[in-house]
Amino acid sequence: MQSINELQDEVIEEFSDLDDWMDRYQLLIDMGREQEPLPEEYKTDQNLIDGCQSRVWLQADYENGILTFRAESDALIVKGIVTLLIRVLSGHTPQEILDADLYFIDRIGLAEHLSPTRSNGLLSMLKQMKMYALAYKTKEENA
Repeated sequence: MQSINELQDEVIEEFSDLDDWMDRYQLLIDMGREQEPLPEEYKTDQNLIDGCQSRVWLQADYENGILTFRAESDALIVKGIVTLLIRVLSGHTPQEILDADLYFIDRIGLAEHLSPTRSNGLLSMLKQMKMYALAYKTKEENA
């Protein structure tokens, strides 16, 4: 199992091969397209992330101490962004997710190349993932 930092380094390497931001956007769109669609039963208001301009649904499943995320968006670039976050954070313990320093976002220049509304959306997605991690960690401690 790769660590969160190993996964971040992989993403940084993939993006560093592309100098042009149009190519990087295309990579994000392709990642979003390759992601399995979220089953309809998870596209609920409860799973909608507040603070995103486009609609983003995030489903978190917790099993054997591991948190797994799945998501869907009606915007291709946003779906690519959430796919990246899932790739880095999914499959880890709540504590690992809470402790993660997500340096890849700055290193690949994502934050600076997104529109303000998409940047807010990115932060909202991250916040939601960390909130799920915190909720499951608390539940675990109180079990």
